[in-house]
Amino acid sequence: MTSPTVDVHAHVLLPQVEALVAGLPGLAEAKALDARRNGPAALGVSGPMVGERLPRLTDVSVRLAAMDAQGVDVQLVSPSPSHYHYWADEGTAEKVYRLANEATAAHCAEAPHRLRGLGLVPLQHPDHMVRALDHALEQGLAGVEISSHAPGRELSDPAYEPFWNRAEETGAVLFLHPFGCTLDERLDRWYLSNTVGQPTENAVALSHLIFSGVFDRHPGLKLIAAHGGGYLPTHIGRSDHAWSVRADAGADCAHLPSSYLKRLWFDSLVHDPHVLRELVRVAGADRVLLGSDFPFDMGTDDPVAVLRAAHLSVDDFDAVRGRNAASLLHLASA
Repeated sequence: MTSPTVDVHAHVLLPQVEALVAGLPGLAEAKALDARRNGPAALGVSGPMVGERLPRLTDVSVRLAAMDAQGVDVQLVSPSPSHYHYWADEGTAEKVYRLANEATAAHCAEAPHRLRGLGLVPLQHPDHMVRALDHALEQGLAGVEISSHAPGRELSDPAYEPFWNRAEETGAVLFLHPFGCTLDERLDRWYLSNTVGQPTENAVALSHLIFSGVFDRHPGLKLIAAHGGGYLPTHIGRSDHAWSVRADAGADCAHLPSSYLKRLWFDSLVHDPHVLRELVRVAGADRVLLGSDFPFDMGTDDPVAVLRAAHLSVDDFDAVRGRNAASLLHLASA
């Protein structure tokens, strides 16, 4: 039996969500913050880039043709992080997550054997997150996508405990995908907001989850970190050292920080075969999943070729190519 080739990092654009929030109080301020963080040069490139890729982001037939060209059998499709809208009030946030969950499920239902989906939860309203997760699962989605933080809240916030409980109880897949870096204008040139900001946010968010003891309290969480977990896996030795020598660093998690990497999953999107090999070494070949960031320019158009360039063993290559994701998502082998 051969496992399908599975891409766990692929996005869908949902115009109906943007139509829902258009003109609402708070949206203009959020867009202004996004513009300030990215800078005018980045926005000038990003707009046309997304426009050119719109068919692949919205049309299932175009998506499937692109997957065929890549040799990808199954995608785990998550909403574009631009749909998070963590500025929204409770009422608007409920409308956003319900619409996003239903629209993503409808998109995937056009090719159910090839597309699995993830929904959204309102990270800014912890009291609503369990209900939002349940709604996503009721639509047949595999779980939900979350960012690295919400305004005024890190992922270590105790208010998220009911959500972690419910995610663990249901076996929902959580996809940690940052959107926006709080280093703000320091990264507003040369697309540093993405090239430096995304891996920074991944590392910060994962560190909050590890050092706060979330994974001790919820060892069954199924969390995939986008972008290979950012800077954390390649610099985890510094975290281990701090945990070992400082009482404050080691106060709230029971084990060496590096040991938690083997409880997580990471996508393979690190843009360097040597970094990918290191990720496999520290997390384990059974914890790395193929990821392309389909179809954005900061992804890869040929994720299997990129994986092959890391020169993993045949068994490790097959595990990352699809066997691990097939097991995680309960997909049938071909």
